[in-house]
Amino acid sequence: MKKRSGFVFKKYEAPHQEPFDKLFEIFKELITHTSGDVEEALDWLRELDREYELTTAEYTIDDFIEDLKKKGYLKDDDDPQKKGGGLAITAKTERAIRQQALNHIFGNLRKSGAGNHKTKHVGQGDEHNGEFRNYQYGDSLDKISMTESLRNAQINNGISDFKLTEDDLVVEQTNYKSQMSTVLMIDISHSMILYGEDRITPAKKVAMALAELIITRYPKDSLDILVFGNDAWPIKIKDLPYLQVGPYHTNTVAGLQLAMDMLRRKRNTNKQIFMITDGKPSCLRMKDGTYYKNSFGLDKHIVGKCYNMAQQARKLHIPITTFMIAQDPYLMRFVDEFTQHNRGKAFFTGLKGLGEMIFTDYEQNRKKRIR
Repeated sequence: MKKRSGFVFKKYEAPHQEPFDKLFEIFKELITHTSGDVEEALDWLRELDREYELTTAEYTIDDFIEDLKKKGYLKDDDDPQKKGGGLAITAKTERAIRQQALNHIFGNLRKSGAGNHKTKHVGQGDEHNGEFRNYQYGDSLDKISMTESLRNAQINNGISDFKLTEDDLVVEQTNYKSQMSTVLMIDISHSMILYGEDRITPAKKVAMALAELIITRYPKDSLDILVFGNDAWPIKIKDLPYLQVGPYHTNTVAGLQLAMDMLRRKRNTNKQIFMITDGKPSCLRMKDGTYYKNSFGLDKHIVGKCYNMAQQARKLHIPITTFMIAQDPYLMRFVDEFTQHNRGKAFFTGLKGLGEMIFTDYEQNRKKRIR
């Protein structure tokens, strides 16, 4: 079994939880850490059970596994070469993991209607705000408030000689409901697990929570996710629990190129890139298919390409928000300059509070029209 580093379990009493619910909360956390490896997650659960007495003679780990199958959270894995020891999680479990990540990171958020982001701009939007103005040529007829218009006609012309003129017509003000297209870039270079710190699991949790937030609260928005190491490639939301770090360098340019290609195809006015990374750019793919790599310091050629990508995104009105999980002064200077080229934002942070910062920034960007 792998070494259990990066998190700590402690005694937790939940008297009102059913045995299955208590174990399922822990199992969802473990399956995220093991990147979908069911067998390893269950090994961890058995070890925790021995240490903290999570189960009883009446309800054992084996009973829990059977319930997972009956409730549709586990299925038999037809591929014996695939991780999981003959068992695999289902789409139902993937949804449960995303929901747990959302609850843990964002607290007591509640679902609301589609397209629920408001801007400060008043105009021909689709959300009534209770205020009125005089009708103007070109206003859509379905925006006219007949009740207020008839009331004006009675006041202006009297009831006995009733008539409705253009001067009586009023239109109810509406607010734009802005829509957002977001690309989330996740660094999966080897440094994301170096120095005994698991950085990839919090990044996965943030991605899952943001995905669940958009699906449930802002379904008109779009979220695309990509990972970048030596190269960059898109992943689906359902792939997030299985995401792992590879033996890669950091090709930030490839990630930005793919992110902008994704956003060019979106019709939404508001577009943005979130980038979670802990390391310096250290890799470029050359035209002949080979890789130029330099892990020592900041390579001027690689850094220059990064600045060029930041400027291109700026010309396309795509702000880049960088969440830098590192505190090295020379890397902070690089991110500062990168941010200036894009006129975006940068946050220098550890893993604590990463989710809350990304959520807050997402919400703030959704409340304004980015141009």
